[in-house]
Amino acid sequence: AEHRLLRRAARDWPPLTRVIAAGTLNGAEAAQLLGGAVGRLATHQITVEWPAGLVAASGLTAPSRLGEPDTSEATAAGLRLSAVVRSLAGGAGGTFSLGDAAELAWRLTFDGEPLSEEETAAAAAAVEGVIRLRGRWVVIDPQTRRKAQERSVAQRLTGTQALRAVLTGQVAIDGVEVACTAVGQLADLVAALRESGPAAASSAPGPADGTTAGPVIAGLHATLRGYQRRGVAWLERTTALGFGALLADDMGLGKTLTVIAFHLTLRAGREAGPALVVCPASLLANWEREFARFAPGVTVRRYHGAGRSLDGLAVGPGSGPGEVVVTTYGTLLRDAGPLAGMTWDLVVADEAQQVKNHRSQAARALRQLRPAVRIAVTGTPVENSLSELWAILDWTNPGLLGSLAAFRDRYGRAAERAAGPQAPGDTATDGVAGGDAAQRLGRLIGPFVLRRRKTDPGVAPELPPKVVSDRYVQLGSEQTALYQAATAHLVGRVTESAGIERRGQVLRLLQSLRQICNSPAHFLREPPEGWDADVQAARSGKLQALDELIEPITAAGEAALIFTGYVSMGRLIQAHLAARGAAAEFLHGAVPVAKRQEIVDRFQAGHGDVLIVSVRAAGTGLNLTRAGHVIHFDRPWNPAVEDQATDRAHRIGARHLVAVHHLIAEGTVEARIAELLARKRGLTEAVLTGGEVALTELSDGELRALVSMSKDQGDA
Repeated sequence: AEHRLLRRAARDWPPLTRVIAAGTLNGAEAAQLLGGAVGRLATHQITVEWPAGLVAASGLTAPSRLGEPDTSEATAAGLRLSAVVRSLAGGAGGTFSLGDAAELAWRLTFDGEPLSEEETAAAAAAVEGVIRLRGRWVVIDPQTRRKAQERSVAQRLTGTQALRAVLTGQVAIDGVEVACTAVGQLADLVAALRESGPAAASSAPGPADGTTAGPVIAGLHATLRGYQRRGVAWLERTTALGFGALLADDMGLGKTLTVIAFHLTLRAGREAGPALVVCPASLLANWEREFARFAPGVTVRRYHGAGRSLDGLAVGPGSGPGEVVVTTYGTLLRDAGPLAGMTWDLVVADEAQQVKNHRSQAARALRQLRPAVRIAVTGTPVENSLSELWAILDWTNPGLLGSLAAFRDRYGRAAERAAGPQAPGDTATDGVAGGDAAQRLGRLIGPFVLRRRKTDPGVAPELPPKVVSDRYVQLGSEQTALYQAATAHLVGRVTESAGIERRGQVLRLLQSLRQICNSPAHFLREPPEGWDADVQAARSGKLQALDELIEPITAAGEAALIFTGYVSMGRLIQAHLAARGAAAEFLHGAVPVAKRQEIVDRFQAGHGDVLIVSVRAAGTGLNLTRAGHVIHFDRPWNPAVEDQATDRAHRIGARHLVAVHHLIAEGTVEARIAELLARKRGLTEAVLTGGEVALTELSDGELRALVSMSKDQGDA
């Protein structure tokens, strides 16, 4: 039986016959066993035992004894192959830049100590694969011996290849990962990147009031929270080293304010050139308003709609006042040539997941821009695959991650496999490889991505229990036409009436305009059946904004409440979310009490990411503390009613920040009411306690001023 076993094993590894007959093992045969023959013999129940003093050389692992798995304590033991990368020509000031060339040379170490030239030469000449080194016998695999022979021939690398290798700490050689370190100026750059990396910007929680002592940012009319100050400092350090950055904080942590503060630091003490902010159309007004609120000294120009122009804009750094141009991805696509022809100090790509497909026309237009500094902003850097992250980071730092194909091969597939459920056919080895790939990817992108969550120790203590933000959206062209027509028709009817009839006409006017602001489908009483989400989002600025809010909320595994004052609009929202693949229940006044509690219990138990609630049904008795986001699709004009609805989520039992989002149609009656509510909430509680009813007492002139569409919105 033993003879049959040995014959079968010899067919897998032919030298076995000679080894058994002679009772000896030469160096070449030992190297073959090291290279994998031992595994083939194991399938035939043949175990290979090695002398305790025999050490294997490997570019990846360095077991203390052959056949044992590598451990963290043994990673420096034995004979190891590693790579050393150095800059060939330093940049200005003796620093390394991505435009510099670099070279990679091979180095052998034994128990962590570099070999002398004589020892390296002996390793290169070990034809049989075994040498005596520092009192121990060492088996050298063919790859290590070959690289020892090639030690005098350095391999040329580009700056991006060199930085990519030293950040991950490994370089792929003949399909095998070899340890890689940097020396000289390149090592200084890596140290600087890691020193300014996300760990410094995410740690050190601030005081309970959310403020920290720090340098005053000239022109900033806001008090930054501690994590925001750290975010600004991280952006400063990373961009000062010549790199772009991705700010990927959770929704609700104030990314826009952080970027505005960074812009002010960037232009401090010098004549800055223009900056460009590219964002979805639903965020145009938000950027304008946030600059006006937090940095009123900065000139902001909207480059969108009819009559847009870049005339008079500074054409180069140092020649202008640092004007900020705000545009949309759609306008960037249409005007790629004029915008690419400008010299920008800074380009900010907001909601950068919009260009997660690097082949899209919008992504290509963005890549045509050549700014001095690139900042990407998104709360959802990865929605479906790591290829999306590659697309964003390849814009902020072109070429750093290599080609998409190479990125997928080296990081994407293995890291995604390790992060998700084990796929059929995957082995334990696959999982280990995937974990290693994820770690390498983390080391590579870590210096250029700042990702903070609301639950992070350095963030959570600084957050208030509730954060309220207004999201101003543009009306679509159909909405604009309907709004203008309804205003002209109904204001005329108001002025021709008096008394109770006039009050009724005013309420009809306000209701019509609010429905138009929601959606043309709402105003025109269109049914939800056969709903096409893409078509309807194009008709309604609010539905487009809702899509942009819900997508990152659900991607993060969070939950949201959507409030509306209209049952008909609630049904349209439900149909819209269903068309997007997000099933949502709708709780309104006509739902029986027993079923209402069932809906609440299901939501609280984690079934469904979104619950639509009519404001009337949200008056009392609802405990919806699972929701971390409250979206007022059409904001109640009675502050007490609004607070009552919001408090369905923001109440005792909620253990997390509640982010409240108001969707407001820019340049309309909604925007003017929002301004009134913001000016002095205490006063509005007295004036608008009756909501729309209180507005029926306005004079004709006051009513016309309240409901007339602003010129900016009409031209958009």
